[in-house]
Amino acid sequence: MHCPFCRHPDSRVIDSRTSDDGLSIRRRRQCPECGGRFSTIETASLNVIKRSGVIESFSREKVMSGVRKACQGRPVTEADLAMLAQSVEEAVRQTGSSQIDTNEIGLAILGPLRELDEVAYLRFASVYRAFESLEDFESSIAELRADHANRAEKPAAAE
Repeated sequence: MHCPFCRHPDSRVIDSRTSDDGLSIRRRRQCPECGGRFSTIETASLNVIKRSGVIESFSREKVMSGVRKACQGRPVTEADLAMLAQSVEEAVRQTGSSQIDTNEIGLAILGPLRELDEVAYLRFASVYRAFESLEDFESSIAELRADHANRAEKPAAAE
């Protein structure tokens, strides 16, 4: 790591701490040449392999942008979208892979979006899963209804 003050090609790590979100490491460094101190933030890179084969860096903003379209007109806030994007990134990083397909990101989005807003979930799923007929929508709606029925039965069974 080059010193930002004197451009010496080496530095010594004085202190290391993980960030609040646990996704990066903050290192305090000192230059052996000039004695200047500076901080660096290190993150593990996560690349996305798009359908076209192009590889680009993972972006929470792109996740939020895609989901925002599905949430148009729904009672979903920017904070909700930010939390969803964070949970998607955490899920994707937990796979341990440094490269991930857009398809896997889509799968990681579906679960949290379903919990956030079912109408937005259906909109997103219709594009992501390439719904071609009313039957595709009907089967997804039937899944949602079955989940609602299962949730309603669980509290009653606990009594």
